[in-house]
Amino acid sequence: MSRCLLFVFFLLIAPVHAQENQHDLAYSLGVKLGQRLREEVPDLQLQALLDGLRQAYRGEPLQLDAKRMEQLLADHEAKLAAAPADDEQAVQAETRFMVNEKAKAGIHQLPGGVLYSELVQGQGKKPTATGRVRVKYVGRFADGGVFDESTQPVWFKLDSVIAGWRIALQEMPVGSKWRLVVPSAQAYGAEGAGDLIPPYSPLVFELELLEAAD
Repeated sequence: MSRCLLFVFFLLIAPVHAQENQHDLAYSLGVKLGQRLREEVPDLQLQALLDGLRQAYRGEPLQLDAKRMEQLLADHEAKLAAAPADDEQAVQAETRFMVNEKAKAGIHQLPGGVLYSELVQGQGKKPTATGRVRVKYVGRFADGGVFDESTQPVWFKLDSVIAGWRIALQEMPVGSKWRLVVPSAQAYGAEGAGDLIPPYSPLVFELELLEAAD
């Protein structure tokens, strides 16, 4: 049985004092279930959840047959069980990648573990923490695959970019072009970024600072 269903089952059979307000109890059960499901299935279709809950509770005909539901729940459980192992492998892969990058010639380290090598030396002023920058960039995964690229120079506010960029850009004189290696902790971390950036992904950028403004 799914952990979610077990969770709801145990809540429902918990002893309830006769004087408890039934509305508040129902609401509390909903809150607990909602918090759990938000963590497990962040993109859950709530209307379908409510339909299934209502039909099962009232003993009404169900929209799916038992075999189909058992298969879906089993697949969900398998996915949840695999997630910690996937995360551990991703963390180990990131650690190996960062160690190898740090050992390369010409690599410098910034706060937060951000690594850089200088491709072009700039002579202009450095951006401020609250300023804006005009940049060109290419973003790659550790395996070299491109996930983002500017087709023309773009402006960013420093307080709107990932931490790894903020750390590096404040050390870059205008005119600089650096190769950055940003650990996941200074990028998108354990959550990743939707379907684009997996969890625990170190990111590599070729970043050129064209202009800085307050």
